[in-house]
Amino acid sequence: MKLRTLLPIAGAAVLSIALAGSTVGMAQEAPGKIHGHVTDPTGVPKGAGTISLSTDGGHTSKYSFPVSASGDFTGDGIAPGNYSMILRLPDTPEGKFVDMIENVKITAGEDLHQDDDMSRQAYIDKMTPDQKKQVEEFKKKNAEVMKSNAVIKTLNADLSDARAANHDKKYDVAETLMLKDTGLKPDGELLWYELGMAETGLKKWDDASNAFKKAIDLSSASKKPSPDLIAGAHAGIGEVDARNNKPADAATEYDLAAKTNPTKTAFYYSNEAVIFSQVGNMDAQGSAADKAITADPKNPLPYYLKGQALISKATVDDKTKKIVLPPGCADAYQKYLDLAPDGQFANDVKGILAQSQATIETKYKAKK
Repeated sequence: MKLRTLLPIAGAAVLSIALAGSTVGMAQEAPGKIHGHVTDPTGVPKGAGTISLSTDGGHTSKYSFPVSASGDFTGDGIAPGNYSMILRLPDTPEGKFVDMIENVKITAGEDLHQDDDMSRQAYIDKMTPDQKKQVEEFKKKNAEVMKSNAVIKTLNADLSDARAANHDKKYDVAETLMLKDTGLKPDGELLWYELGMAETGLKKWDDASNAFKKAIDLSSASKKPSPDLIAGAHAGIGEVDARNNKPADAATEYDLAAKTNPTKTAFYYSNEAVIFSQVGNMDAQGSAADKAITADPKNPLPYYLKGQALISKATVDDKTKKIVLPPGCADAYQKYLDLAPDGQFANDVKGILAQSQATIETKYKAKK
């Protein structure tokens, strides 16, 4: 609804003649000021137009002040007296006005606060039934929007709090917030994702997996699916499956994450190797490390994780009592040292290689 359709009723009003104040001694009186705010019949600020002060019912203007984009106006240097305050908009026809407030008294040396509130009953009474209906419909819709905005504001605050709680491993706090909010907004994919993160931390594997799947379904069905969210949810399901002793299913989910958001392929596979390391599945850890190395050969961590997975297959020589590393293990550790000679695991790697009598190199050399 364009509110300009509400304007003609005021313009068509019979112009009244305001009584001019006495001018005796006016030259000796200090000027006054005026300020106020302009709102339309729905309560929305009018961000344009002109406020004028008239002594002849709007036929002519003694003073005129612009209405700002926020609906405010100010004016000074006004001779004391009684005026009619007139509102005109940029498209108001010549000789017409949108609203008039009579008996606006300017006092010497004072700043009068006088709003032009077109939601006042006197203005509404001049409207036609159709105009009044339009105003009520707009107010109803606006109230619904405001209510929705208030809910969204609460949801965003809860989401931020849940993320912080998950980061601090306060998973029960995050779960409580997200269970409440997914009830308020069942189509909030971000809420379901954060709920999945909380329930993963609480080891509620089935609940976490269902929450991540809900996030995937909602985002996939939206007008603008989020590859980052969908891939993150697949990776979340992958972690749940890995920790729930379903390595094949976990690998499939991490592959889906990498396929959905290729820009983070190395990140997902590196995380997969870390998760399998945490649950002690060395075979799955080595496979994930190989995928991570292929995705980003310059990241040292997957080489360490690969060496760690392979060393589980190491043996001890009966004669020398030295560690015999399986094929590929020394190469992986050597590459880690080449990329991160002072890295977090450098001392551990050097110790392992020393015990196995492998040569510790400062630069990786691939086997011929």
